[in-house]
Amino acid sequence: MENANQNEKVVYTGSTLTTGGREGASKSSDGRLDIKLTPPGGRGEGTNPEQLLAAGWSACFIGAMGKTAAERNVRIPADASVAAEIDLIVSETQGYLLQARLNISLPGIDRETATAIAHAAHKVCPYSKALHGNIKIETIIL
Repeated sequence: MENANQNEKVVYTGSTLTTGGREGASKSSDGRLDIKLTPPGGRGEGTNPEQLLAAGWSACFIGAMGKTAAERNVRIPADASVAAEIDLIVSETQGYLLQARLNISLPGIDRETATAIAHAAHKVCPYSKALHGNIKIETIIL
């Protein structure tokens, strides 16, 4: 895939091969990820795409909050966390859809500052940028 702009460069490409869909397996090209997949609520040892999205997005979002906090001369606490919840829903008119909640804990940071950091992080985090406007997202400051 080519970059849309000459000023852009690919920083990293995550590459996986998945077989068998929701009842299969997924393995990264470097071998660091090697997982079994199981449908949500299904029996088995595997995870599911919704859990993988939640894990990736929450990890990225914490990094984005660190950047936006630093712009405000605030340091994200070591015990900051994001509990991401990804719902797989079915609609009679639209079929299968996702919706999400990001439950954000920034201990020691007042609610107003934490809200500003989280709001700004959505504009920095690539996952948020990809999903905003495409799924319902609720951001909750704990």
